[in-house]
Amino acid sequence: MSSIFLRIYGGLLFSLVLVSVLSGIVVTILNSLRVADYREDMARATFRLVSDTLATMPDEQRQPWLEQWSHTLSIPFTMIPVSRDDHEAETLEQLAKGEVTVQMLTEKSAIVTSWINDQWLIQGKVPDVSEQMVSGTMILLRHLLNAYPANERAQALAKFTAFSYPVNIVTSPQLTPTQDNELRQGSIVTVLNLREESLQLYAQLTDNDQVIRLGPVKLLNLYPFKLTLTLGISVLIFLSLAIYILVRGIERRLRKLERAATRFSRGDFDVRVHVGGTDSIGRLALAFNAMADHIQRLLSLQKEMIRGVSHELRTPVARLRFGLDLVADAKTVAERETQLDGMDQDIQELDNLVDEFLTYANLEQGAPTLDLKRHDVDKVVAQVVAEHLRQQNRVTIEHIPCNVLNPRRFIEIDRRYLHRAIQNLVGNACRYADSQIQVRFTSTQDICRIDVDDDGPGIAKEQWERVFSAFSRLDDSRTRKSGGYGLGLSIVRRIMYWHDGRALVSDSPLGGARFSLVWPRKQRH
Repeated sequence: MSSIFLRIYGGLLFSLVLVSVLSGIVVTILNSLRVADYREDMARATFRLVSDTLATMPDEQRQPWLEQWSHTLSIPFTMIPVSRDDHEAETLEQLAKGEVTVQMLTEKSAIVTSWINDQWLIQGKVPDVSEQMVSGTMILLRHLLNAYPANERAQALAKFTAFSYPVNIVTSPQLTPTQDNELRQGSIVTVLNLREESLQLYAQLTDNDQVIRLGPVKLLNLYPFKLTLTLGISVLIFLSLAIYILVRGIERRLRKLERAATRFSRGDFDVRVHVGGTDSIGRLALAFNAMADHIQRLLSLQKEMIRGVSHELRTPVARLRFGLDLVADAKTVAERETQLDGMDQDIQELDNLVDEFLTYANLEQGAPTLDLKRHDVDKVVAQVVAEHLRQQNRVTIEHIPCNVLNPRRFIEIDRRYLHRAIQNLVGNACRYADSQIQVRFTSTQDICRIDVDDDGPGIAKEQWERVFSAFSRLDDSRTRKSGGYGLGLSIVRRIMYWHDGRALVSDSPLGGARFSLVWPRKQRH
């Protein structure tokens, strides 16, 4: 299950990185828009005051006044003519409505443009578009209001509509004694409110106790609580969605496995799971499919064995029953002994049949315990040939000695099982050969091979695969009267399977069939 957790953690990590990157991009975009709006708000009041004042002046007074205030405000103002070629129509329309344009040169400095009249614009290079411009606005506003009588100043202040923050004339500001003293000396008093993240400016007007109060002006906080909270909630929502998508996909795949297991438990052995992926769930699905294939094959084998056993037992059992009847009817001791010998052969045949069934079942139903040791395979072949020469004399069995160097004849095998496989092939050849059988062992650096050739009727090519099936007999080329149970070649194939090899059939140079055992020199333990 570790790969599932790794997948979830990897998905969460990727989602977290992706959401963080996207959140950073969103914050950067939002802050760039907020900074642009804030800079425009900070510059609007100062430039609108200058441009509105210039709009009421005669042409000859504008330049001297502009130079004076350029020095006072530390902003180099310039009057430029309105040119339709140099400015877009949309920009001029915004300027005519009282807006200002801010073109950032660096992170802090900018060129600010404002509208005077149809012929002129005012433009200034501002070194720092920030809250410091409010101080310049206060200085200019105090100068303009001092030109009015005390009773007309409130009316005059109402004419200035370019402020994005409150501007009032008060008589008793709530200041500390030190601040009040600075105010009466003509200084601009700045009061900072950290809790509300704002500032207020105060300036004393002449001739009376009137004070201009400008603000509160909100300070620019790039990461306010609401924005941080919104982004935090968004990150949690996206992460929750990512977790849901990941877990939902895993849950859906697990449900497929659950449904398949339920159907399998109810007897639908053809069900298989296709969930894909190389993680633990994908490997679990592959293991389930392999288990289902194995169980289905075992059930099929069980059915075949039941049919085969019931069929193969009939003949020797019938002969035994018939032999018992003959024994009962025997009139002489010789007749009785003859029938008893026949019954003993039938019992031996039953014993051999049971042994074949048990060997086949052991090889088919699971991995047998192989005792892999290095043996001289050519000696095993010679031993099998010698055993069959002692048991029969109908055909000639020739062992062709292996001509490779001695070390290559020693192979890692299970001697008992390989002996059984060679014995089955040679015994099968003895039943079908006309007069001659050849057995040889060859070995290369990587592959070992045993060939058993006979000069019998051979096997048709289309029957080569079927000949290794359990309980299979080829009535056309190799008749039933030759005997056997149809399990010998199936056992051979399974023995070679557990040796990582193959059992093959082909045409023999002797004219009959060639059965071959091919397996690698080095076994996987």
